[in-house]
Amino acid sequence: MRSPSTEDRIVIDPAVCNGRPTVRGTRITARTVLEFVGAGDSIAEVIDEYPTLTRDDVLACLRQSSRPMGNHFLIEKVA
Repeated sequence: MRSPSTEDRIVIDPAVCNGRPTVRGTRITARTVLEFVGAGDSIAEVIDEYPTLTRDDVLACLRQSSRPMGNHFLIEKVA
């Protein structure tokens, strides 16, 4: 069985969390997950804190962290 890719799990939507990368179907930002992991929490502890997340969601956030998170730009046409 194919493991879901980061793109399947981490999305950027300008209408959700000001366009920050979030876990699909939630308002949980990848940054929030990374802050928990960076503070020493295990994947299981992150999931305990956010039960809607799965192990694959947390791993996708970790994969996303290898990309420049602050360099996502959306260009919208303004009247």
